[in-house]
Amino acid sequence: MHPVYIFKIIVVVFSALTVSSCSITDTTVSKYVEDEKSLAKHYAAPDWFRDAKLGIYFTWGPYTVAAHANEWYPRWMHFDFSDQDWVGRDKGYHIDAMPWHTKTFGHPSEFGYHDMIPRFTAERFDAAEWADLFQRSGARFAGPVAMHHDGYALWDSDITPWNSADIGPKRDIMGELFAELRKRDMKTVATFHHARHLQRYKGQSKEEAMQRYGHLDSYHAYWNSHYPWIDGLPTTSEDPDLKLLYGNLPEEQWLEHFWLGTLKEVVDKYQPDIVWFDTWLDQIPQDTRYDFAAYYLNSADRWGKEVMMTHKDQDMPKTFSVEDFEQGRRSKLTGLPWLTDDTISKWSWSYIEGLEVKPAEWVIHDFIDIVSKNGQLLLNVSPKYDGSIPDDQRAVLSALGNWLEVNGEAIYGTRPWKIFGEGPTKMAEGGHFSKHVDYTSHDIRFTQSEDALYAISLGTPREPLHIVALAKDNSIGVKTFTSVEALNGDYVESWSQKPDGLTIILKEDAPDQAAYAFRLN
Repeated sequence: MHPVYIFKIIVVVFSALTVSSCSITDTTVSKYVEDEKSLAKHYAAPDWFRDAKLGIYFTWGPYTVAAHANEWYPRWMHFDFSDQDWVGRDKGYHIDAMPWHTKTFGHPSEFGYHDMIPRFTAERFDAAEWADLFQRSGARFAGPVAMHHDGYALWDSDITPWNSADIGPKRDIMGELFAELRKRDMKTVATFHHARHLQRYKGQSKEEAMQRYGHLDSYHAYWNSHYPWIDGLPTTSEDPDLKLLYGNLPEEQWLEHFWLGTLKEVVDKYQPDIVWFDTWLDQIPQDTRYDFAAYYLNSADRWGKEVMMTHKDQDMPKTFSVEDFEQGRRSKLTGLPWLTDDTISKWSWSYIEGLEVKPAEWVIHDFIDIVSKNGQLLLNVSPKYDGSIPDDQRAVLSALGNWLEVNGEAIYGTRPWKIFGEGPTKMAEGGHFSKHVDYTSHDIRFTQSEDALYAISLGTPREPLHIVALAKDNSIGVKTFTSVEALNGDYVESWSQKPDGLTIILKEDAPDQAAYAFRLN
């Protein structure tokens, strides 16, 4: 075995033992232990999170070198779906990653994902400029996809050599960005998607893996693992470094050293305010999940910081973790605070050639709807491999920031009102991957502060705006308003509150806005 690999294995084993021993020591003397009753002493959603409303993160890694298919490119490049035209049809794309990869770089057996990583250069990444951009967008917290399903770390890691400080950019992306965010008094988030990284189908053929998952199609083969077990490809290599990148490790070792070890390393080195988890967290044993939760909360207790965790589906109890909805949201007002993670584009989370970005109005309307229902938004952007963020994405962030600069009073620090809103446009049942709806100026959303109630029209109401829920002395306890003001200036021509509702008429010279926010005193 090459001496370099022997050294790295020694470092790996030592790191795992160190992390494990620290965990045992900390949980015996600290506030939290690894059970729900203890962890539930932590309030899941701190006030700073509920006040902040908006965060920005970015799906960025070596897969952007290809800029093809989506952020799952490291998986798809090992499959040939050329005889299955149906793949991805419902999303409006066709996965042709292996033929495309072979034509562009060479067959995966000759040019693997690990060969792509040095080309992830990030030479145009400027942490200060990114932090400024995120702050101007109106975000109050931000951070990277710390590790996607591919197992590549966007920080200076001692756990894995496949990290941004050692290969690719040769920079500590997380460390640089967190430092700049904190200069701007912004909170930090690190998102983790690596529960899917482990190869859980070692030695199984594609057909066996398909049968095991219950889907008899190639698309779902090896579904609970990002990398497929295919002989002759790097994913099955016995090279120690490649085994670490491709998740080709014994499960117990992977759980303790890689999944848990990388999380604890980020907590210790960077002290994130939010640790966010993607789907597949249910593939991690509960005691291991709770081990991390106790470690993180005990660490935060020592730092004197209010931190939080998130989960999807039922992967963590809501007693100490905030529920997140991927590209979706609640369809009604809820008692517990929640989070939506959504992307700025219409499909891929990572940058791909021809990426179609959502209109700013679409993003702003969805954001307002989320806030009115006791939610917060974590919005994803998609940088290129060189560290540049395309102008069309910047334009959406700028529009969002401009709207919040004028109307942020109706968003930041608010809480839901008695009802979330009214109007003709209805969304389907809420949850993950909610279908997009186009709102109108007659769709109203409500928020409230200690001093005022806010009604937000999802458009510019050129006709009289009639809000039934704000009828005088109605069944939900609305009283008489003393004034009605538009937050963007003196543009209310007249208003009247009657038993059938509140009517607002704008002046003819009122400028167009993506949404009109009114303060009701």
